[in-house]
Amino acid sequence: MQLRYGFRLYPDAYQQTALAKAFGCARVVFNDAVRAREDARKARQPFPTAAQLSRTLITEAKLTKERSWLGEVSAVVLQQSLRDAESAYRNFFASLKGTRKGPKTRAPRFKSRKDARQSVRFTANARWSITDGGRLSLPKIGAVKVKWSRTLPTTPTSVTVIKDAAGRFFASFVIDTDPAADQARMPESDRTIGLDLGLAHFAVLSDGTKIDSPRFLRRAEKKLKKAHQELSRKQKGSKNRAKARLKVARAHAKVADARREFHHQLSTRLIAENQGIAVEDLSVAGLARTRLAKSVHDAGWSAFISMLKYKAERYGRTLVTVGRFTPTSQTCSTCGAVDGPKPLNVREWTCAACGTLHDRDHNAAINVKTAAGLAVSACGAPVRPEPVLAQREETGSHGFETGDRAA
Repeated sequence: MQLRYGFRLYPDAYQQTALAKAFGCARVVFNDAVRAREDARKARQPFPTAAQLSRTLITEAKLTKERSWLGEVSAVVLQQSLRDAESAYRNFFASLKGTRKGPKTRAPRFKSRKDARQSVRFTANARWSITDGGRLSLPKIGAVKVKWSRTLPTTPTSVTVIKDAAGRFFASFVIDTDPAADQARMPESDRTIGLDLGLAHFAVLSDGTKIDSPRFLRRAEKKLKKAHQELSRKQKGSKNRAKARLKVARAHAKVADARREFHHQLSTRLIAENQGIAVEDLSVAGLARTRLAKSVHDAGWSAFISMLKYKAERYGRTLVTVGRFTPTSQTCSTCGAVDGPKPLNVREWTCAACGTLHDRDHNAAINVKTAAGLAVSACGAPVRPEPVLAQREETGSHGFETGDRAA
């Protein structure tokens, strides 16, 4: 499978200027491609092909006075920007037809220099390389300093250079991993576990373990509020406002990084210790429209489950998702009696049928494991009717291990 390995970049002043040119040129080519397609749609003409766009928007545009500066950056960056536009339209049309999984996607929009995320992608054709000194050599940019948190397992197929809203630069490498080597890294286990995700505790396991919720956003609210107040007092367009905006972005990035690190560490630990894991299919989008919205977003359940999915597939574990309408909080895990819905403030309840006192979350975790049908065979492998391994929806888009940054 394909994964992304992210590392922090530290370009000097000249390299930052060169990267800014690359970001700008890629953005212009993308916008020109979207505009060409929109003009064709309004004129009721066929969409121009990728070859036609490449010829008119890159090759011929470089010869004009208005677009001559496109020649200052690598041609691969411009070609990849066209591919991004083609992919965006392909996903949009697939979403309209209903052949694409997930929520509906809208038509591609024009990119702005004020977007929170700027990126350019270099493939093998760009002849980028990693120098003997450990720097990332990029065409027409130079050898950029990299903070290597670990070694790359194989030779990357491409690298994406990203600048986030906090002004930080990252290099995201696409790696083809070896399934046999990945599964050999994880020790064999005969354990299975059920997870109940919540807000009072981030997760409660079927063995009774309770994992506290770090509440990264709640803990940083005071600092974020002060940073936003300082930003609102600065005059629009001033340098002080730009500095205040950067301060706000860095504060939010610190919260996001801490949450992502927590998710990676916990998901890796669960995958390493258990052969089978059962989780509930929560309606996060629905819960995010309630009065608990801030706490739901702070927990980041969707990101955590996504990490469990791709790590289970990578390391040969089994991840089972239980339907969201399964009454895990209403069913007695001892006798199976359904005791009806209960308000959220009820954390303990006694079964009317057998008299067992239940912790709400622990009981739900046991029922999640039971509903998933996880059991352990004599050889230590999890068995259940028609086991289904977790599948990733977009290969290599979220595959970061502990310590990596988002691509």
